[in-house]
Amino acid sequence: MAADNRKLYDELEREWRDALCKKDMERLRGMMHERFLLIGSKSTGPFTMTRDEWLEGIKQRDVDSIEVEVSDATVLDQVLIGTVQARWKIKYLNRLIEDCVLLTDVWVLDGGRWQVIRRHSTPVPTNATERRS
Repeated sequence: MAADNRKLYDELEREWRDALCKKDMERLRGMMHERFLLIGSKSTGPFTMTRDEWLEGIKQRDVDSIEVEVSDATVLDQVLIGTVQARWKIKYLNRLIEDCVLLTDVWVLDGGRWQVIRRHSTPVPTNATERRS
């Protein structure tokens, strides 16, 4: 069962990444629950971002590359909780920005489809971003 959980989460993350790289706003909107909330932190402190705010931000950035490594996934009836380490390069205001974060996603099965309702993002220190085999 654990392998099936991970396979489902791998598929959802791959679909999310592909839509993000293509700036497929309609697909991204369909994958996000209407009550989606991103919770994170940065040097200025904690922040939250709604679905509309997150989607608006994506329009202003060009994704250069995204690498994701799923480390855990659990499915409980109509809820999926997954953890992934993501590393990306984006272009924003003519600057290339690289970042690495640990993400915990909560997906819900709503209307027969999986939608992400919460995403918690924690920065990963640069020296901790080496991929493990």
